[in-house]
Amino acid sequence: MDVQNAFLHGDLDEEVYMKMPPSFASSSSEKVCKLRKSLYGLRQAPRCWFAKLAESLKKFGFQQSSSDYSLFTFRDGAVQMNILVYVDDLIISGTDDVVVQRFKDYLNQCFHMKDLGKLKYFLGIEVARNSEGLFLCQRKYALDIISETGLLGAKLAKTPLEQNHKLALATGPVLKDPAPYRRLVGRLIYLTITRLEFSYYAHILAHFIQQPK
Repeated sequence: MDVQNAFLHGDLDEEVYMKMPPSFASSSSEKVCKLRKSLYGLRQAPRCWFAKLAESLKKFGFQQSSSDYSLFTFRDGAVQMNILVYVDDLIISGTDDVVVQRFKDYLNQCFHMKDLGKLKYFLGIEVARNSEGLFLCQRKYALDIISETGLLGAKLAKTPLEQNHKLALATGPVLKDPAPYRRLVGRLIYLTITRLEFSYYAHILAHFIQQPK
């Protein structure tokens, strides 16, 4: 599910003022506006929105995970629901369709929600279903990494790194802009969600993330 205009739902717990909008006619340029609600572009907006959402979920009976604050769990006898939150997007899974629908109706009363249907794609992860269960794939995400690094036409290799091989420290100059390398390593680490065999490679490359040469 997707929350429409999520940041506008946040409640400010501190005094925040802003300059007058350019189109607002005012006799004095020294006047400012006091915000009563959170706005997009406000630094506090994401925190205020998440606090509002967490409060609503806990009121329904959810408990927030202490290891992952974006995960909320609901248990009532044999019924269980899990909510995973990413900004204004919510993944809902549950063991009882009736309870899940009741929860969706509750969310619509709290916020302006949009039901996007069954999960198909989320944060670079493709979700497919069959009679055996769910299948997670990051094919498009992996192709984006290969394309971004200019290796789309490279030949495949079954063993790109020898076992127990240690990379020697380079003696050349430090990269002027290490951001692309760090971004690449970060993306490879995220790729290990579904491709565990890449964990070793990502681990080796991360050794040089501080001063890549």
